[in-house]
Amino acid sequence: MNTNMKIRNIIAGAVLLLGGLVGCSEDFLDRPPLAAIVDANFYKTDDQILAASAPLYNLVWFAYNDKASHGIGDARGGILTSGSYQLENVRFNTTGETPENGASWRAFYNVVAQSNSLINNINQFVGPNVTDRIKNHGIAEGRFMRGLAYSYLVQNWGPVPIITNNTALLQDTTIARNTEESVWQFIIKDFRYAAENLPENAVLNGRLTKWSAEGLLAKMYLTKAGVGGTRSQSDLDSAAYFAKRVIDNSGAELMPEYEDLFKTQNNGNIETLAALQWVYNAAQAGQWGAQNSVQAFLAYGSEITGFGDGWGGDIGASKWMLDMYDDLVFDKRRKASFMFPGDHYPYITQVPAGGSAQQLRVPANGIDGSRNFNTRAWVKKYVVGRPEDNDGKVVQQGTEINTYILRLADVYLTYAEAILDKNPAEALKYVNLVRQRAGVNSLTSVTWQDVFEERIKEFAMEGQAWYEFTKLEYYDPAKAYSILSTQDRGTFRIYADQIPDPTLWEIEIPADDTTPRFFPVNESNFKIPIPSSELARAPNLRKPAVPYDFSAGN
Repeated sequence: MNTNMKIRNIIAGAVLLLGGLVGCSEDFLDRPPLAAIVDANFYKTDDQILAASAPLYNLVWFAYNDKASHGIGDARGGILTSGSYQLENVRFNTTGETPENGASWRAFYNVVAQSNSLINNINQFVGPNVTDRIKNHGIAEGRFMRGLAYSYLVQNWGPVPIITNNTALLQDTTIARNTEESVWQFIIKDFRYAAENLPENAVLNGRLTKWSAEGLLAKMYLTKAGVGGTRSQSDLDSAAYFAKRVIDNSGAELMPEYEDLFKTQNNGNIETLAALQWVYNAAQAGQWGAQNSVQAFLAYGSEITGFGDGWGGDIGASKWMLDMYDDLVFDKRRKASFMFPGDHYPYITQVPAGGSAQQLRVPANGIDGSRNFNTRAWVKKYVVGRPEDNDGKVVQQGTEINTYILRLADVYLTYAEAILDKNPAEALKYVNLVRQRAGVNSLTSVTWQDVFEERIKEFAMEGQAWYEFTKLEYYDPAKAYSILSTQDRGTFRIYADQIPDPTLWEIEIPADDTTPRFFPVNESNFKIPIPSSELARAPNLRKPAVPYDFSAGN
């Protein structure tokens, strides 16, 4: 059995074994639901340790990946526009009742809870036949995922409770939020442990490695650098150090073609440093949550999914997003991220109502005189098509395309930003490597704005844009608020010069368009409010934050 099949089987088997382990909890402070694998009879072999950690690669992240990742990470970040779907996030009116808010909070604390269970159960129940290498590996996987969840929590909600033992919390009514500085220190400690205990080469395809952890550690240091209000040079140096280690030692390479990054057959490609691993038919096997459901909400119609989903016709790139591209034709990232009328995707099958199967040529749904247009630049990224396009491995609300946690292009841009002031020539080199792959001209000099815009284009619809702003807001809030407040998030038309086979497109705002386009952002609405249901269940979350007591251990 090859290693790729082995990890798929372990993940699928672990999902079946876990059953209700990550069932919906009424309160993020509750102890995680218990299942057979958390008792003393389970953690007795290396394979059992790997089976126990496998659900950290999919099931526990489902509620965030499903809709909240693009609702928080992309809509709040200015990538999307919409007439209805995700509108509160698009218009920067995320409230305590916004569905993606509650889903994100609960998902992240579910990751924390299950990571804690894994760490504590390995320490308590591990058998003598488990090697130290795999014991430490399992704990390191738990700490990697816990640190990642806390990085999202602190950037979205500010001070949050640090929890390492959910069982003890059943008797603890004094749980309080911890300061942002404490949370970031905790995150760094988790990723450092992971970097020290994960192997250089994955134990199974898709599993985390030392380079996964060091790459994320670089990103964490880059964001943490601004937490005190000015950027810490020491943290920037640490970000640069770990990023360069990954660049020099991981063996990862940029995929030659950007669009190939988002094809299911390229899961686990040479650019991947860490990714969530999904099982396409898990829902049909009775294990909802181990499949990647995101195509259902992003694809513009059922004719390209093959099922009754494809509910993304009302969302698409914002005008601010499209204005970022150097060229709408030649920047390969545009077509790989967003569909324009007339775009041709030969690897996706389209079956129009009453029609026959054909290669996807994105339809134009309006005509103005002789000009064809659409009112949305529909989402392409993570839309993989029908079963026949993916070896049969697509079901309604289920594909198996991996969700990137970290890829090499991210490490390049992290390194560039970290060394920008000290070594702009070196920073320029890595920014241009990303641009060259995208098919656009190299820059002759580089600024913070260049790196920022490159990140927006490179990672659009990967749930990252919002976290560019949380990073910036730590040390330059006025700039973060200004950029967000001046993003054009209104509607427009995309005109193709000809259908089929357009050679250029024009983006225009109709003269009679009255939709709101700009939404003010300031200190009062930048951070996301803690979900109302959580405040009701845990009133101590209203109390002032306190430093975390690190003497209690992790």
